Amino acid sequence: MGAVLADLLDRYRPADADEEADVERVRRLLADASDPWTRAIPLHVTASALIVHPPTRRVLLRWHARQEAWLQVGGHGDPGETDPVAVALREGVEETGLSDLTAWPDAAVVHVVIVPVNAKGDEPAHEHADVRFLLATDRPGEARPEKPDAPLRWLTVPEALAATSEPNLRETITRAARLLEA
Repeated sequence: MGAVLADLLDRYRPADADEEADVERVRRLLADASDPWTRAIPLHVTASALIVHPPTRRVLLRWHARQEAWLQVGGHGDPGETDPVAVALREGVEETGLSDLTAWPDAAVVHVVIVPVNAKGDEPAHEHADVRFLLATDRPGEARPEKPDAPLRWLTVPEALAATSEPNLRETITRAARLLEA
């Protein structure tokens, strides 16, 4: 069930020892779990993306009420989904209304991070093995929030860095900035 993700990870080079440890945990998850995407296990795969508009070098952040933070788009795979790029694209379209999203500059992994998730209601605390990508749009003006309590904001890289205090997202934004400047 994790063949697509395993292939992506084989081509990915972690940036530091912490990320290397997270990638290794994802590899073990792929080897040990019959379905690494299922929410039934304490560590499961999610896919997310930072949406960019390369001509203006802006990034799109979405307000996540549960985390009370400006974050990237993304989430869990639906039953049967095993391609993290497809999951990130589906989530991106659902959360922004942008129907022209494409992997940018290609479909390579940009960041891998294990993210702790607090318990809520009957859902226990768990971890997301978040595999991150960049998605681009040619029509930033068409972005529409999925729901009223999930506004979207196009921001310059410095504005995006100021809008979030999440170190892992700040790292994703920094990696995107390097590609936007190239």
